Amino acid sequence: MPLFDSQIKSLPKLGRGKVRDIYAVGDDKMMILVSDRLSAFDVVLPDPIPDKGRVLTELADFWFKKLGHVVPNHLTGIDPESVVKGEDEKSQVRGRAIVVQKLKPLPVEAVVRGYIIGSGWKDYQASGKICGIELPKGLKQAQKLPEPIFTPATKAETGHDENISFARMCEIVGKDVGQKVKDISIRLYKEASDFAATRGIIIADTKFEFGLNAKNEVVLIDEVLTADSSRFWPADQYQVGVSPPSYDKQFVRDYLETLDWDKTPPAPKLPPDVIARTSAKYREALEKLTGKKLS
Repeated sequence: MPLFDSQIKSLPKLGRGKVRDIYAVGDDKMMILVSDRLSAFDVVLPDPIPDKGRVLTELADFWFKKLGHVVPNHLTGIDPESVVKGEDEKSQVRGRAIVVQKLKPLPVEAVVRGYIIGSGWKDYQASGKICGIELPKGLKQAQKLPEPIFTPATKAETGHDENISFARMCEIVGKDVGQKVKDISIRLYKEASDFAATRGIIIADTKFEFGLNAKNEVVLIDEVLTADSSRFWPADQYQVGVSPPSYDKQFVRDYLETLDWDKTPPAPKLPPDVIARTSAKYREALEKLTGKKLS
């Protein structure tokens, strides 16, 4: 059964994001539960996408393990089922929750772009730059950049994140932390992109989030390299000059664009075929990247 809202009574609830529900586990840990909610145009839709939360959790766990040599992450290894009570709560967290260290999150998103698409393409068309970074003239939509670029953004609880310059990010988090986040993010992106290419997937861009531990060390948090935080393109359908299909909520966005909806709440309901095709795309990304089907 898809899970839209979790009901974990045995733990204090700390917050509810667009997709994630956060619970306290003692004083120094949290449980992050990934629901099947879907947001589009920064609005949470009324229909859950079956298996989405489990796919995102399994894919993030795959990348946390694969990239653990690059940067420490917030995982504790504690089984979420061991911190809740009763079969009802255990079934809610099974396969879709993680127990993590409680860290001080940095108030920025670390975005790395390897291809020119989305808001970056719009910025480039208007100014020849993305987040103040000068790019070669004559680039086409979806073209691979000469080198991946780091384009941070401020995090918004509601509404749209705002692209900012690297200099502005350093003003917010400090120059030393800012440089570390930039270097780590680009390395994570490059290693993940190289691996994904062997599985027939292009990672066009992605966003990372980081926190600081008690020693002021940079730690990778939240999700990592999922279809919600990245643009995954099938390499065999990629061509320069057009926006490629992607392994995410593209079917939902395409459907919503056909409606007379002003992209403010409440969002319209989704037809069953759009829900089914979106769910299948999420599962396909997991299977292609990890070689495993959802258990």
